Amino acid sequence: MTYHVVLLVEQPLTELDARQITSLHLELGDEVVYDVLLPVDDAAERVATAVGTLGSGDVVGSPSYALASIDLDELHDQSEVEAHEGLARTLALLRADGATAQGAVVEDHPIDALRATVAAVDAAEVIVLTSPHVVAEFFGVDWTSRARRHLDVPVLHLLEQETFAEQADGHGEGITGV
Repeated sequence: MTYHVVLLVEQPLTELDARQITSLHLELGDEVVYDVLLPVDDAAERVATAVGTLGSGDVVGSPSYALASIDLDELHDQSEVEAHEGLARTLALLRADGATAQGAVVEDHPIDALRATVAAVDAAEVIVLTSPHVVAEFFGVDWTSRARRHLDVPVLHLLEQETFAEQADGHGEGITGV
């Protein structure tokens, strides 16, 4: 029997991330397959947010002028290339740890892609790997909270680039309490 774990990752895995994820399933008797979803960074949103933080234009002039000088199509293309390269690195790291791994770059909404993948592979569990997003987590609009509301499988949230011990005792970068 095949045990599918769907990974929704905010950025490509590190060696530490891959090693920790695969260690969670070492004792299973079934073959484990990791189905990785890596969203393409929304370049337009990133630029709009950056320009929006500049304020009323006192510092750099009109924000609309700054936006007009940016080629959003080129930024999107660059983000898509980076996502495909990051997915390839992520799959290589999981495979280097002896795992079976496949994946896709996600252009649409990440939770929609997660739901579709969980259904398509009949996933046994989901792991969401992100950096801490305290405000989104507080209001329950982060990926993990939304996945838990929409899926009938266990959903585990891990913090990227932190050991399990750091996540458990609060010595890493993640925030353990507000």
